[in-house]
Amino acid sequence: MDDNEIRQITDSRVLAAMAHPLRRRLLSLLKLDGPSTASVLAQRTGQAVGNISHHLHALADADLIEEVPELARDRREHWWRRTAPTLRWSSRDFADDAAAEAVARAAMSLDLDNQVSRVREWDQAPDEEHARWPAGPFSTNSWMRLTDAELAELGAEMLALIKRWADRDLPDDGQERGTVFVFAHGLPGQP
Repeated sequence: MDDNEIRQITDSRVLAAMAHPLRRRLLSLLKLDGPSTASVLAQRTGQAVGNISHHLHALADADLIEEVPELARDRREHWWRRTAPTLRWSSRDFADDAAAEAVARAAMSLDLDNQVSRVREWDQAPDEEHARWPAGPFSTNSWMRLTDAELAELGAEMLALIKRWADRDLPDDGQERGTVFVFAHGLPGQP
């Protein structure tokens, strides 16, 4: 992964801005679909345009998105895009400040809630949706014995694999491709 494509978040105010569940969803939509307007994002999320506009401005104030004036058809239309395709942060970057550490812990908790809710949404999806994906969904887990360096290496390999699939050019083969949420965690623990 090119370092220019990654923004390392080290400011707790930026982390707080991006941790909000609707803002995380907006960031995901802008990554998945590319630049968009508040109106289109409101339709995609089922939210009011004014609410979306408020959250887009909060993301822009945190320099997570920016306006794309060249896409606007007139002065009233505002297009937005992400400033970096990949955002990363580490709780270690906030350990020296109790308030910032609390923000990092809250952001981690919100991430985990989001990930688990996606799995639960799939579990509760209608049978017709499950029938559309007879071979695709998967779940895996494994206990391993690793050093810290080996865990980091495993993580880097998994991130590279996920990035390869997420950032690939879609083939022009006429097949319908739906959106798929993939996440993984590798962390110390006990069975």
